[in-house]
Amino acid sequence: MPSFTDQTGRTITLDKTPQRIISLVPSQTELLYSLGLDQEVVGITKFCVHPEEWFRSKIRIGGTKELKPEIIHQLKPDLIIANKEENVKEQVEELAAHYPLWVSDVNDVASAFEMISQVGLLTDRPAKAGELVAAIQTKFSQLPITRLKPSVTYLIWRDPYMSTGGDTFINAMLEAAGFKNIFSDRSRYPELTIRELQSHDPEFIFLSSEPFPFKHKHIEELQPFFPQTEIILVDGEMFSWYGSRMIKAASYFRDLQERLDFQI
Repeated sequence: MPSFTDQTGRTITLDKTPQRIISLVPSQTELLYSLGLDQEVVGITKFCVHPEEWFRSKIRIGGTKELKPEIIHQLKPDLIIANKEENVKEQVEELAAHYPLWVSDVNDVASAFEMISQVGLLTDRPAKAGELVAAIQTKFSQLPITRLKPSVTYLIWRDPYMSTGGDTFINAMLEAAGFKNIFSDRSRYPELTIRELQSHDPEFIFLSSEPFPFKHKHIEELQPFFPQTEIILVDGEMFSWYGSRMIKAASYFRDLQERLDFQI
């Protein structure tokens, strides 16, 4: 029986190609769709909004951090795909006691490619996974190399304000898009005060659409404190969804560069 080691170092054994898969992570749900696993995926979370037809038709097993184990047990999965950051450790460990459970740990572009390839092997779609990785690599290689990287802080939360550190996938995507994250020397998701943010004087402040749904009113709220900074709303999926959405992210970054009048 083949065994697979996940990105946290855990090893699982599968006695056959999975036919009843549950995804606990929105971006990885979209990846499973891109790999052509429509019939095989039996359960997703309430946050798995892509693809829309799955969001409407697949059984929902709760949220990423509030799973409903009774529904999961009813679905009798032969593979569960989770993520170290997005899912709760105790819930994952409980499920792992009953089912083969593979956990991703994505912090940069390289580990995103590794995740895609490994999921392709798990689900017997290695060729499609390889084609997807190659397509994403091509898209990113076509992004202009910027001479100067403008400074940015990327806010994911309000009250308190929270940004992104250098050990996050978002940081890697900011760099790929041509920006310098002013909090790249921090870890994970540091809390910030307005005064602290002012002291760094970023050229741009990005307000993400998720997990906190920033709106235009929040630009108006912050702008008086940053009269020289351009504050814009950005699509959080493009910066934080590792998987097949990365193809769309590359095009989004190019459009963003043009919108912000990058100096190449």
